[in-house]
Amino acid sequence: MFDLKPISPESIPVALEKVELYRLLNESWLAESICLDVLRVDPENQKALLALLLTRTDQFAQGVPANSAREILRQLRDPYERAYFAGLIEEREAMARLRRGSPFACFEAYEALTEAMQWYEQAESLRPPGNDDAILRWNTCARMLMRDPSLRPRPMEQSEVMLDD
Repeated sequence: MFDLKPISPESIPVALEKVELYRLLNESWLAESICLDVLRVDPENQKALLALLLTRTDQFAQGVPANSAREILRQLRDPYERAYFAGLIEEREAMARLRRGSPFACFEAYEALTEAMQWYEQAESLRPPGNDDAILRWNTCARMLMRDPSLRPRPMEQSEVMLDD
């Protein structure tokens, strides 16, 4: 249909600044487009990959699937970042599920938040000195779960089989 025009490698730093601007303006789809342009020129650019992951999580509430962000995790080189951002994906997916308000949203959000906390614990063990971001996120998830009693595990379905004697 259209042939996309490549950007110059020299423009990448300025393009990544624009990504942050568009994210702040809640124009995540524009930020995502810029990330894709950067990655077309520099496929392993870690800043662009992280920005793309974040722009996709920004769009969870609009129906962008969490797997679109999860697929980027494999391309991140740093084990800390892989764990931390895996947690962030789960946390943001929980929030999006709650906003959508499906019948099982509270249970699904609980599951996603507890999974996020597991990822944050893994990231905590890998964190660079002085970086407590994973702890801050873990605490946020814990406070959400403690504050909202509707966020709880799914009830165990009990099925009793009646046997005739």
